[in-house]
Amino acid sequence: MKTDVKPVLLVAACALVDPDGRVLIAQRPEGKPLAGLWEFPGGKVEPGETPEQTVVREIEEELGLETKTACLAPLTFASHAYESFHLLMPLYVCRRFWGIAQPREGQAIKWVRPNRLRDYPMPPADDPLIPFLIDLL
Repeated sequence: MKTDVKPVLLVAACALVDPDGRVLIAQRPEGKPLAGLWEFPGGKVEPGETPEQTVVREIEEELGLETKTACLAPLTFASHAYESFHLLMPLYVCRRFWGIAQPREGQAIKWVRPNRLRDYPMPPADDPLIPFLIDLL
């Protein structure tokens, strides 16, 4: 039996894309793990939820934006081993949402051109997703 087995944490994230082709990123607030780093909005998939439902819920909770699962297009995923768990994170792209993004959890938010995403330090799992967005947008 392996002793280095870590629990797998399923998290769903979304690259919200505005009409100008910019992507929304949010800065993790103080007091949270990886505070100060920038990430794509999303969160833990709750029991009984699909990753798509998680994205819709988290976008509303974190940013006050409304979208629907039909508006989400799967793009790629991240698989990253952190010290105490292994993160599996599908990344969706969403170009259709309603409302104006408002940070609801004390986080800073920015709309950034994909080729400028590397200017913002990101968690190790998010960083490899950037080339997919640059190629897409």
